Amino acid sequence: MRPERGDIAAPELPGRIRWLGSEQAPRMSELTATSPVLVHFFDFAQLNSVRALPYLKEWRRRYEPLGLRVLGIHSPRFRFTAEKDVVTHGVEALGIEHPVADDSGYAIWHDYGVKGWPSLFLWARGGALAWFHFGEGEYRATEETIQELLRADNLTVELPEPMRPIRPTDAPGALVATPSPEVFPGGGPGKPWEPDSAGDALEIAYEAGGAWIVAEGEGDIRAAIDHREAKSVSPQGGPLLQIAEHSRHEKHELRIEASPGVRVWAISFAPGLP
Repeated sequence: MRPERGDIAAPELPGRIRWLGSEQAPRMSELTATSPVLVHFFDFAQLNSVRALPYLKEWRRRYEPLGLRVLGIHSPRFRFTAEKDVVTHGVEALGIEHPVADDSGYAIWHDYGVKGWPSLFLWARGGALAWFHFGEGEYRATEETIQELLRADNLTVELPEPMRPIRPTDAPGALVATPSPEVFPGGGPGKPWEPDSAGDALEIAYEAGGAWIVAEGEGDIRAAIDHREAKSVSPQGGPLLQIAEHSRHEKHELRIEASPGVRVWAISFAPGLP
């Protein structure tokens, strides 16, 4: 959305932050002196963050040659995603090529007043806030604002049509049913669920367009939807594991079993069309 005031200035980036994909820490004042800058707060294991990432990658591909700069800020959602080596591997696994700050101490998060994942802030050339959005969605409006800022610097610049929605729920004006709340089986995002013994299981009823598990460790997870044959997945391929995808917002029951050594941090649900 557009900010209420036109004089909100971009906070300077802290100097003592580790950056991935950049040999030196970017300076916001230097970046905004010549270019608009898009800042994306995310966690590599948080569902909504990862669902927004394809748009960020495509905007960078389209508009970086025309002047846009893209920065990622990794502020951890879970205790395990704050670990230095885990952050490095998680960002690399997602194929992110723009610079990413390891904001495990939440310094940049607090400077921006962020309230959730993902969060987007678009700064105009000169450093004034032009657009911001919390959560998924508003992809077309975000891209249109990027184009507006690029045209302000060059009236003759040739720009493509905005991206087509990746998912039906991303379309402007789409009616989307609210999915079930995220489940933290260990009691919260700081504590995982670990099976006590063989046969120990989680049973969850949900309504959504899809279901994902956030897990890490060595071993397998077996997930069954509506008492059907269980699907086996391993967190060694990445912490965000898709268990189910539905054509629309639907009601289902999920049963999860895990091998010893596997830690399940959350079960997350994607929105669907009613």
